[in-house]
Amino acid sequence: MALLPSPVALVHEWFTPRSVGGSELVAQQIDGLLLDQGLDPRLHALVDGESCRPGSWLYGRTVRTSFIQGLPWGVSHVQQYLPLLPLAIEQLDLAGHPLVISSSHLVAKGVLTAPDQLHLSYVHTPVRYAWDQMHPYLASSALARGPLGPLVRWQLHQLRQWDVLSSLRVDGFLANSRFTARRIARCWRRPATVLHPPVAVERFRWDQPRDDVYLSLCRLVPNKRVDVVVEAFNRTGLPLVVIGDGPERRRLMALARPNIRFLGRCDDNEAGQWLERCRAYVYAGLEDFGIAPVEAMAAGAPVIAYGAGGILDSVRCLESGATAPTGLLFGEQTGASLAQALEAFEADRLWQRLPAEGQRRWADRFGPACFRTRLLAELERQWDRHQRRLHRDGLPVRLTVPLA
Repeated sequence: MALLPSPVALVHEWFTPRSVGGSELVAQQIDGLLLDQGLDPRLHALVDGESCRPGSWLYGRTVRTSFIQGLPWGVSHVQQYLPLLPLAIEQLDLAGHPLVISSSHLVAKGVLTAPDQLHLSYVHTPVRYAWDQMHPYLASSALARGPLGPLVRWQLHQLRQWDVLSSLRVDGFLANSRFTARRIARCWRRPATVLHPPVAVERFRWDQPRDDVYLSLCRLVPNKRVDVVVEAFNRTGLPLVVIGDGPERRRLMALARPNIRFLGRCDDNEAGQWLERCRAYVYAGLEDFGIAPVEAMAAGAPVIAYGAGGILDSVRCLESGATAPTGLLFGEQTGASLAQALEAFEADRLWQRLPAEGQRRWADRFGPACFRTRLLAELERQWDRHQRRLHRDGLPVRLTVPLA
């Protein structure tokens, strides 16, 4: 029987209805694991707009927040206060929590802890727009291109300095993919254990009849590179359905030919039905991990994706000779490269070599149960190591409680 401390502080950047994605699902699963083990997770965030919203998993819970909560539009537009966020996260008082777990894609890992506290951080990504994605971000930002451009660059420079310094406060890192682990090593010079995020694979059926239409399902923002997908389907003339909304939608619709349909934002049920029926799911972005490709495989759909980043953890390429392949990866982030992959997929009827049942069997490895089992084992290992270090250094050893 393993031992872990209670209460546990769980820190996430923000909880708002405007931002519900993969990182929030990870925080929810961590919280659920701690509750199931009889521990006492206490939630902390920069802002909270979810605990008062019926239907949210946080409804009725107490979330301790920062001073950003009280600023104008702080809850709905927390990112507009980017220069203040490092300061704000440092104001969260985590005293009395022997174990601190942060779920971080911006500043959550920067909380302040004492020498006898253990801080483990699950990292979804180092701040993209402050590091390797800075130049594309600046090129797409109207604010950065205007008179305030030098100030924006200076703020990103300051954020990078704080980002490195705050990484030294963390005792152990968990990364959502090998790609993110490499970015952590590059940006912070710290090792990380890879733990893939949980995907709700059980909500999909893989045994449905399949149509001859391809599917793109993601937010229509520049880094998702749906423009590459549109260009490829313009070239091939194959039928494509695009589900999602965002600032790129109008531009993409203007580029698209009649073989491409835009459905806008769909609810989970409708989106799931398209995943269960499409010939293949197509994606051209560079992801830290990528939840949607795993959801597609859980629904029995092969994946055709840009072969870089976190997708290399989740999709086994047919042309690599992998056992039980799950998709096809193209080598360049261009419409021509994707079009070539699509033409080969059609000409050789490659979907016949990627059966739906095999897709689902592979996707099951990314389910919540696998995530929780591995996370619990890592928490136990890190806590035992931390206790031995406290004993060696002559610091008080924390009381622990048996896990259920």
